[in-house]
Formats: sequence, C-alpha cells, structure tokens
Amino acid sequence: MLVESPPESGPSAAPPPDAVARPRHAARAAGLAGAFAVLALIAVLSIAVGAKQMPLDEVWHGLFHYSGTTSDVVVRDLRVPRTLLGLMVGLGLGLSGAVMQALTRNPLAEPGILGVNAGAAAAVVSAISFFGASSLSEFVWWAFLGAAVVSVVVYVLGGSRSATPVRLALAGTAASAALVGYINAVQLMDSKALDKLRFWTVGSLASANMDTVRQVAPFLLVGAVLALSLGRPLNAMAMGDDTARALGANLTRTRVGAMLAITLLCGAATAACGPIVFIGLMIPHLVRVFTGPDMRWVLAYSAVLSPVLLLGADVVGRVVTRPAELQVGIVTALIGGPVFIYLVRRKRMAQL
Repeated sequence: MLVESPPESGPSAAPPPDAVARPRHAARAAGLAGAFAVLALIAVLSIAVGAKQMPLDEVWHGLFHYSGTTSDVVVRDLRVPRTLLGLMVGLGLGLSGAVMQALTRNPLAEPGILGVNAGAAAAVVSAISFFGASSLSEFVWWAFLGAAVVSVVVYVLGGSRSATPVRLALAGTAASAALVGYINAVQLMDSKALDKLRFWTVGSLASANMDTVRQVAPFLLVGAVLALSLGRPLNAMAMGDDTARALGANLTRTRVGAMLAITLLCGAATAACGPIVFIGLMIPHLVRVFTGPDMRWVLAYSAVLSPVLLLGADVVGRVVTRPAELQVGIVTALIGGPVFIYLVRRKRMAQL
C-alpha cells in the first residue's frame, strides 16, 4: 500500500512566495518612509538656508509670526514659494522621466526625448517675439501649450494607435531637432527675445512665487495621479506587447495615458522653471537598483527622491556662490553629466 509522504519541511524546502515577498515589500516600504524623512529635511533646509544668512529664530519668526520685516519677507514670500515649487517640479520631472523610460523601454530616456522641453521653449520664444509676453505667468501657459501640442504631434508621427517605443523616440528626436533650429533662428532675429529667454532656459527656481505655484499645481496634481495609476499596465508592457495584451492591458489606452501624464508633468514643470535636465534621467534609473523593475515602486520612489535632488541642488547653488546664486539648472547639469557618463559606460545597465 502506497503511503503519501508528508511535504518536505527541512532546510532545502522552498519558502512560499508570500514569505519571500513580505520582507521585500517591508524593505521597500521602510525605504520609502526614509525617503520621505529625507525630503522633509531638505524642505526645511530649503527654507532655512539661502544666499542671505539668517539665524533660525528669524526663520521661525517669518514662518509663524509674520510681521513684515525684511527677514519675514525673505522667508514667507521668497523661500516658501521657492520650496513648494521645487517640491512640485521635482515630482513632475521624476515621474515624467520614470514613465518615459517605461514607455520607450530605454533606461536612459529623459523628458526631452519626446520633444516636450523643446516644444515648451519654442512656444515661449514665440510668445516673447510675436505676442509680447514678458512675465512668468504668461510663460507658464505658453510653455504648457507648446508641450501639449508637441506631445500630440509626436504621438501622431509615431503611429498613433500603432505607436511603438522606437517610433515615439525617433519622432521625438526629430521634433526636438526641428524646434531647436526654430528657437535659434527666432533668437538670432530678435535680440529682445534672446535676453528675456536666457534666464528661463537656464532652469531656475529663483523667480518662484505663490501665483506660479497655484498656476502649475493643478496640472502637476492631475499628472501625478495619472502617472501613479499607470504602474500595473506599464509593468505588463515591459514584458512585451503580446504578453501585455494576454494579461488584459490596453496598450493604446496605456500609451495615451502615459503621453498625457508626461505632457502634464514635464510641460508644467518646464513652464514654471525652464528646462531642468538630468533629474528625470538619474532618479528613476538609480531607484530601480533598489526597487527592481516594478513600476509601482519606481514611480513612488521617483516622486519622493526627485524633489530631494532638485531642492538639494537649489540649496547648494544658493550657498556656494554667496551672496550671488548659481541656478539650479546649472547645478543639476554639473551633477548629472558625470552620472550620465557613468551610467552609459556601465557594462551591465538596469533593463526595463
């Protein structure tokens, strides 16, 4: 008579999947909580530290006992809006970069690859040269319009419903090249446009105010919610179109949603601060080393750590050249250049 042997319970028995997944999720959740703590610390530093040195009691007074003194104005009217805008712009750039890398299946993709930055800059230079735009509040709407139009054009050129990551990347590169040529031509013909655009194109948080924060916040909020909702379908797309369809993912809807999220996030961020480079490239790629390929965690970590990098770079730019300031776009470029070279030269890169 055959007797059914009990399941193996010795040291060689494989642990159940849930037993393996639980510690991994706990570690990711703990890491995300730590990232939030670092973000809170950087936000406090962004308010407390600047080109103008002031003791902590004056910073506290400006935050909670505003009386209109010079220090109060610096803290409440300059540094607080600058910090809020940095938080939102960093979130937008990080999420848009993560979505773009997943959409194009290219770990070195960044928001400029689909022409969003070039579209925003082309719209701003056109508004300055042909319509007399002169204030940041006007730049915001023009830049957002340019980013949206270019995103639609790139999606159509990439094949619309039959769009593939390669087609989208090629269409974005072609659109960017054409728009850069247009921008340079307008600037050469209109010196006033060149003077007004120069500061914006460097990438800066220095002109932040609460009006700008209120204008871009709705777009960044909607874009962030949309991007975070794409984690599961982007995970399915990473396994190939056929597998994604078999898993029930709607490829067209996912790609349209991804393009819309990129437009809202990168367009609003670029409109508010100018084209700030490398954040959307570095952060999603680096967090993937810890989180793995799961886009739900990649998006969550990118949303938290990208503002850390942006605000940290902004604080460094305010301190190293006191009493002057080094624009955050320059600092991120100085940091991002060596990091980008390192990532490119790595023999084994994280795959999507």
